[in-house]
Amino acid sequence: MHRPPFSCRPPPLLSRDPAERAPRPLPGALRAVSRTLAGPHPERALHPHLRAGLRDAAGRDTAGHGLQHQETVQDGRQFLKYVDPRLGVPLPERDYGGNCLIYDADNKTDPFHNVWDKLDGFVPAHFIGWYLKTLMIRDWWMCTIVSVMFEFLEYSLEHQLPNFSECWWDHWIMDVLVCNGLGIYCGMKTLEWLSLKTYKWQGLWNIPTYKGKMQRIVFQFTPYSWVRFEWKPASSLRRWLAVCGIILVFLLAELNTFYLKFVLWLPPEHYLVLLRLVFFVNVGGVAMREIYDFMDDPKLHKKLGQQAWLVAAITVTELLIVVKYDPHTLTLSLPFYIAQCWTLGSVLALTWTVWRFFLRDITLRYKETRRQKQQGRDDQGRADGSVDGRPPGPDDPAGPEEAEREGVPAPH
Repeated sequence: MHRPPFSCRPPPLLSRDPAERAPRPLPGALRAVSRTLAGPHPERALHPHLRAGLRDAAGRDTAGHGLQHQETVQDGRQFLKYVDPRLGVPLPERDYGGNCLIYDADNKTDPFHNVWDKLDGFVPAHFIGWYLKTLMIRDWWMCTIVSVMFEFLEYSLEHQLPNFSECWWDHWIMDVLVCNGLGIYCGMKTLEWLSLKTYKWQGLWNIPTYKGKMQRIVFQFTPYSWVRFEWKPASSLRRWLAVCGIILVFLLAELNTFYLKFVLWLPPEHYLVLLRLVFFVNVGGVAMREIYDFMDDPKLHKKLGQQAWLVAAITVTELLIVVKYDPHTLTLSLPFYIAQCWTLGSVLALTWTVWRFFLRDITLRYKETRRQKQQGRDDQGRADGSVDGRPPGPDDPAGPEEAEREGVPAPH
């Protein structure tokens, strides 16, 4: 059967048919519209720069799928060479867990050389990253949990990635306390300022002073309004599971950063790594707001926002890329003592969940039922002890319960 050849000629740019003039999305592109993020302009639902950024996030998910469709890891690395010809070269893995002496007495010239060797570009990256994550999560408790748990993950996975091998003081002092802790602290102070700031937007040309115009231009990149996040994870099982899911997605996205660099031979300072983090910061901030609105007011927000689904899709796509390209590294078994620790932690978390949201509620309902029954019996006893159909007066003999409460032996 003869078939006409496939024509790749695009339709004319100008057509008389309005349907032909409608814009067509690229194949595989998604429409990433935020229902909650608003810019300072009341007449616009979304700031134009952020709108473009959210569209680019959909394109990033499409690019991830394109990378996933490469057959082997060599094909994936060759695919990235089209972006930057300098890529595709094996990277020297740096081991941070060598000599862990803080003060090396044997080195007379510089006894603190081990500390200075650990101070590289990751120190400001940790601080800036956790500052931005705090602005996204808006909760000190959740930020601290994610920060501490990622250090435990580095301990657990250092047999897979040599880059995770660090000294104890590098984990807990430089990372958790100094870099991450200072970033979280500055982020919380910024959140306090944003919550106290007056959000009264005025047109640029309606501001009389030059200083006011400059402030208006700077405030263009601040939120249109402010909402304080109160996650309340222990208030209900739904919120507890949602907070646990958010923490898991954050940790998985953090792990994807290191595994993708290891598998695809991406230098830490490469602009693709930076662009990935910028994408996650922009889209993740909108996604966190959508998740919070969905949890806080499910009657108004009946569906989870598109940005939240998009962030989850990108994170899972990156995980699938790592699984496909380097299954050997991921299947390296955990050391026995690490597996025991994670099993114990999972059992404790599951036990607390069952007690808090099931056993505790059953116990409280049982105690409330007993209290109501006891109160009903007390009311019935007072009704039966009334004299001549009237309530007992102050001169009437007290019943057994009243007498015992007053400390007087009940009359027999």
